[in-house]
Amino acid sequence: MVVAAVVLLAGCGGSNSKSSAGAGDVKLASSKLGKIAVDRSGRTLYLFEADTNGKSTCSGPCAATWPPYNVGTKQVVYHGHPLYYYVGDNKTPGSMKGEDLNTFGGKWFVVDGSGKAVAPAGSGSEMGGGGVGG
Repeated sequence: MVVAAVVLLAGCGGSNSKSSAGAGDVKLASSKLGKIAVDRSGRTLYLFEADTNGKSTCSGPCAATWPPYNVGTKQVVYHGHPLYYYVGDNKTPGSMKGEDLNTFGGKWFVVDGSGKAVAPAGSGSEMGGGGVGG
C-alpha cells in the first residue's frame, strides 16, 4: 500500500518561501527498512545530512551523483529536508544502494515517513530528523 504525504518545495525569493507541491509528489512504500519516501515511480528518495535549514548544499559533481528530486524547477523538501535520488540506484524502484553512503562531505540516508533519516539496516535505531544536518 502506498500512502500520500505532504510535501513542500524549496522556494525562490524570501528566506522562508515554500509552497505545497500536492500530495502526489512523495509517497511512502514498504521496504526492508520500513516505510520509506519514494517518488511516484517508486524510486527511493534520500536526504543529505550536510544540508541545513531546508537548503541543499549539493551541487556540481555532488548533484551529478545525487540528482535533486525536482517538481518543475524546484527541489522537493520533505519535513525540512531537500530530497535526492542516487544514480547508483539506476532508476530501479525499491533500490536503496545510496543508504548510509558517506560522500561529498556528509552521509546520505533513506527517508522515513516522518522525514527522519533511516539508520542502516540492522542498527535498530533512527537518526532524529530535527538534528540531521545541523
